[in-house]
Amino acid sequence: MPTTLEAVRPITLAEVREARARIAAIIVRTPLVRLELGPDHPDIRLKLENLQPINAYKLRGAANAVALLPEAERRRGVWTISAGNAGQGVAYAARQAGVPCTVVAIETAPASKIERMRALGAKLVPVPFEVAWKALEERAFPGVEGTFVHPFDDHNFIAGHATMGLEILEDAPDTAGVIASIGGGGLITGVGSAMKALKPGIKVWGAEPETAAPAARSFAMGGPQVFKEWQASFVDGAGGQSVFPRMWQRMRPVVDGCIVVSLEETKRAMRLMAEKARIVSEGAGALPLAAALTGKAGPGPIVAIVSGGNIDLKKFAELIG
Repeated sequence: MPTTLEAVRPITLAEVREARARIAAIIVRTPLVRLELGPDHPDIRLKLENLQPINAYKLRGAANAVALLPEAERRRGVWTISAGNAGQGVAYAARQAGVPCTVVAIETAPASKIERMRALGAKLVPVPFEVAWKALEERAFPGVEGTFVHPFDDHNFIAGHATMGLEILEDAPDTAGVIASIGGGGLITGVGSAMKALKPGIKVWGAEPETAAPAARSFAMGGPQVFKEWQASFVDGAGGQSVFPRMWQRMRPVVDGCIVVSLEETKRAMRLMAEKARIVSEGAGALPLAAALTGKAGPGPIVAIVSGGNIDLKKFAELIG
């Protein structure tokens, strides 16, 4: 790992506003819609990041990070490590910038994500999850050249995600809480940074599947933890094997806690969105709704971030059937 990593520092509102202007021509300002569930449920609104051009929020961070690379580094081409959504985001941003992109791709990623990364011009290097997670820690992979864009532990990447927080509070200033899935922690750090700067009393909750919940354990233990019982599941875009110490530094000041949900609760949330709002969500995108429905985040108004909709339709039909 390089010894000259930038020290962890807070994301400022000025940086978020600059990022919003920088990426405005690339990303979509996604809608915030109320999920009508009746008086016996929390007041839940859905932030539909599945409607981004790559069907996932990662385009926000990738567009900002690639745009801010020095010209010499961008010309070398870029590479990242991904289960699919970050890879699509970096590949899309690289194509816009006219530079090559390589993705060290987790080999169990859904076929739809693999196909989309390839269609965006990325060269793919498939590896097992454990190998990818190790490469994320080391920020290196043998034989891959170019400028590395970390898919979550990158200040500019996180500032791009934070733009979502501005939109949420503009569209729903009465928001009492927001829930975002935690994979590496970049999404929740960005959204939490922006929203707490604008509305300090707001609650920011993470969501993880029971099969991969290192962040929940980290909040319970008061420090970054490893989740040795990690299991692969259809929730491929959230839940890592550990919380990186640098990401714990980033998350801790702006996140109030993490709610763990079962795979069955996640499937039910996917089905509910399909039935009530005609939304196709991947597993990670449904975690926040599943968490909101537990009541642990309060009565609301709660914004559940639908982080992505990249799932094979055959698999989606199986899961919600």
